[in-house]
Amino acid sequence: MIQNGIIKAICISEKKGTEKFTIKEAIVNQLGIVNDAHAGDWHRQISLLSAEEVDKFNSNNPQVNIVDGAFGENILLEGIDLCKTQIGDKIVIGSVELEVTQIGKECHGDGCTIFQAVGKCIMPKVGIFAKVLKTGTIKTGDKVNYKSI
Repeated sequence: MIQNGIIKAICISEKKGTEKFTIKEAIVNQLGIVNDAHAGDWHRQISLLSAEEVDKFNSNNPQVNIVDGAFGENILLEGIDLCKTQIGDKIVIGSVELEVTQIGKECHGDGCTIFQAVGKCIMPKVGIFAKVLKTGTIKTGDKVNYKSI
């Protein structure tokens, strides 16, 4: 199955466990997004989240104002249902190719600034993580192709 979407936002942070801030364009090297705290030689180089899941969260929690990057995601995608993701699926953005390596994560609760700011986090249930297979540059508005295995 192939799904098509776009990048709604690219977000980075200087420290792990903190909210990220948006940037318009990013260089993706063999370790992840340049200048992001999660980049490194491991399986969770880039985190992805569906914009539709953030919209759903906002609808259910009108008292909270969620901005792009608030859940710690590197790439916020529109038009792709990440809830059906499997390990090994591919995400292609221009010349950049990512491979899904993990679905969800453990919530750090009170020890996480995202949890402290928002009160709960959706990344543990609907976020995905990927490693870089091919490098390049990505920017907000880029088309995204999702290929399940």
